[in-house]
Amino acid sequence: MMRLRVSLGTQLFLLVMAIMLLAVGGTAAVWVQHTRRQLDDEYQQRALAIAQSVAALPSVRNAFAAPDPPALLQPIAASVQRMTKADYVAIANRDQIRFAHPNTALIGKRLSTDGSAVLGGRSWTGTQTGTLGRSVRGKAPIFDSSGQVIGLVSVGVMESTVISQLGETLPPLLWTVLAVLMTGAAAAALLTRRIRRQTFGLEPREIAALFEQREAVLHGIKEGVLVIDLTGRVTLVNDAARDLLGLPDRTGVPLADLPLSDRLRDVLGGVDAGEDSIVLVGDRVLVFNRMPVAVRGRRMGWVVTLRDRTELVRLSRDLERSSSTTDALRAQAHEFANRMHTVVGLLSLGEYAAAERYITETTAAHQRFAGSLSDRLAEPTLAALLLAKSAEAAERGASLELTADSSVDPALLGDPADAVLVLGNLVDNALDALDGGGGLVEVRLRTDGDGLRVEVRDSGPGVTQDLAEEVFRRGFTTKAANAGSRGLGLALTRQACLRRGGWVRVHNDGGAVFTALLPYGEAARGGPGAGAGVSGAGAAR
Repeated sequence: MMRLRVSLGTQLFLLVMAIMLLAVGGTAAVWVQHTRRQLDDEYQQRALAIAQSVAALPSVRNAFAAPDPPALLQPIAASVQRMTKADYVAIANRDQIRFAHPNTALIGKRLSTDGSAVLGGRSWTGTQTGTLGRSVRGKAPIFDSSGQVIGLVSVGVMESTVISQLGETLPPLLWTVLAVLMTGAAAAALLTRRIRRQTFGLEPREIAALFEQREAVLHGIKEGVLVIDLTGRVTLVNDAARDLLGLPDRTGVPLADLPLSDRLRDVLGGVDAGEDSIVLVGDRVLVFNRMPVAVRGRRMGWVVTLRDRTELVRLSRDLERSSSTTDALRAQAHEFANRMHTVVGLLSLGEYAAAERYITETTAAHQRFAGSLSDRLAEPTLAALLLAKSAEAAERGASLELTADSSVDPALLGDPADAVLVLGNLVDNALDALDGGGGLVEVRLRTDGDGLRVEVRDSGPGVTQDLAEEVFRRGFTTKAANAGSRGLGLALTRQACLRRGGWVRVHNDGGAVFTALLPYGEAARGGPGAGAGVSGAGAAR
């Protein structure tokens, strides 16, 4: 069976018109009924007034004592009927025998309706059906000189007359009803047009399909999506964003009431504007983009997208470490080639003794430096890292030195992964601060009762006071005058320290001095600051 599909606009138009018809029709029916009651009451009172006037005539009272009352009363009744335009005037005695009536054939016969209530001395109004048809009536008793009821007068107006007068009042009512319906139709058409414009001409089933598609897309994509209105409330959060940010499963919550770090709240709220803003949330590296949303030229809010780049950053840092190792090997190869060229030159000149001394001295110097690293840093991973960084520093025209009081106990240190991350990032940061202009990077490593202390000092321009906290908090490269470049590595360094319950700080002493405390292994994970994000309250103040 084929189902008839009616558009939403047509349904609304028909519904509004049906409501208008019911309302206007009901109002008109009530008005007609009320007017009819008013006309009935008006004609009843008019008939009663005529009946009372006739009953009060002395000639009427005197006629009852005459030998032939109908002969005297019929002319009076006919005259009153003509003058008042009543449909009938009837007069009867106490036995309800007619003495006057429009139909002379009924004179002398009993009334067709009961008049006993009137003969009791009370006037009466109402609607009754008599010999002439249904009429509205007024009846009044006739009293003699002693106050006794001797008869009654009945005056009536036919119901057809009342209906005729009611019909004369209907045309204005019908025109009013028509005008109201036309106005309602115009309003319904405007409402239908407005709704179609607001729904872009889509039908309910199409809107439902779009909603289902939107839900499927929002909750099916891997990227996180948040929608923020003009008042700063989060009106939409998909599953990915909720999982990445740890947000509650509800919307309409102001940003200020959400469990977010200051850095994350600044990015979402637009205080820290920019594309591809990097924020560290727990162990994740997230990239945020905040774009305005406008509908028909009017700003409605913002949509924030976020991507998880944790794995990409990890791979990038692995690649950087590999590149750093390659650079170190290349530097060593370059240095070895230079030495070999020197040896070949000396041999070509026949300076065999000088060549022997040169080989011995350079080999001994390298062995002394490597041996010094091994002696002070019993942890081979850290020693190898510093050896590679030393070659890289030499390639960049700088020098890297390990302080004489450096000492690392591998038994206390445990897994060196976090130590390598912190030391490597701080050394890279120091080399970047020198900006290829030469200089010194001094490293101090010690294990004590609190944990591994890492101090990296460079001879660069230092860090300005206003950036002392910013270099750790922002989580993306910040470049300012006399500040050097500080990248994501510093934020990762602070995150690693805070995760272990430690801290990282920076101050100036002829250059930037970065100091970090990395507590030992699992024992320190429950300490102060454990689990804090990179934007949390740190010790670097």
